[in-house]
Amino acid sequence: MEISNQSRPPLPPFTKETAVQKVRAAEDAWNTRDPNRVALAYTPDSLWRNRSEFLKGREEIVRFLTRKWVGELDYRLVKELWAFDSHRIAVRFAYEWHDDTGNWFRSYGNENWEFDETGLMRRRFASINDLPIHESDRKLLWAQGRRPEEYPSLSELGL
Repeated sequence: MEISNQSRPPLPPFTKETAVQKVRAAEDAWNTRDPNRVALAYTPDSLWRNRSEFLKGREEIVRFLTRKWVGELDYRLVKELWAFDSHRIAVRFAYEWHDDTGNWFRSYGNENWEFDETGLMRRRFASINDLPIHESDRKLLWAQGRRPEEYPSLSELGL
């Protein structure tokens, strides 16, 4: 994994516009499903709580995301700004995926993010719940990768 400590604009202190940009950048990175790319948005010693797992540092983040995306197939994610202040952002999100037996899920969650002065995330706390769904109930239907600009937001989808 390439280690980078370069700044990740937009930088704190956040405005509504820059917080929205930061949320979309995170969504775009996660939709690549590239653990190394995603990990570069975090400080080298970043602290995470994801559900009931506690992680520290980029190496643990990469291992976690690699394991996650082996089991969460056809992953599609939408994030939406909930609140922000000078160096913190709260988001809500939903993602859809299926397991290797074809069972579909929609996972709902909230994240609290804290950034350092270079725009790297130093803390991420995520609470997530999984809802089994029928494939016909899916709402996140774009081609793998970045959500198209014209695709509805969580609020527009009623999620």
